[in-house]
Amino acid sequence: MYNYISEQSIYQYFGEDDPEMIKEMVQIILETNVKDLQNLEDLYSQSDFLTIKKRCHKAKPSMSYIGAIRTKKILEEIEADLENSHPKSQELQNHLQAIELELNEFLKTID
Repeated sequence: MYNYISEQSIYQYFGEDDPEMIKEMVQIILETNVKDLQNLEDLYSQSDFLTIKKRCHKAKPSMSYIGAIRTKKILEEIEADLENSHPKSQELQNHLQAIELELNEFLKTID
């Protein structure tokens, strides 16, 4: 059903018995990690590699929580070669766009 996130991973990390907590956690991931990563372009234009590294590092656990393993791998690749990572960042943006849509769809399915 989803191409980037995993419903099973979300329930595994946050439990199935508290829909309100799941909603809250997913919203936090959307509002913090996803938004921070979507704004990386400004940091690339300023060559602020330290902040890029921090944002990527901070977002990796969240990508695991939502089952976005391929996206987590991109974050690791960006961290490993910051100064040459701009093309990878473009790939990351595509993932983030899809993840945002999928998480919003997932939120609609929670009672």
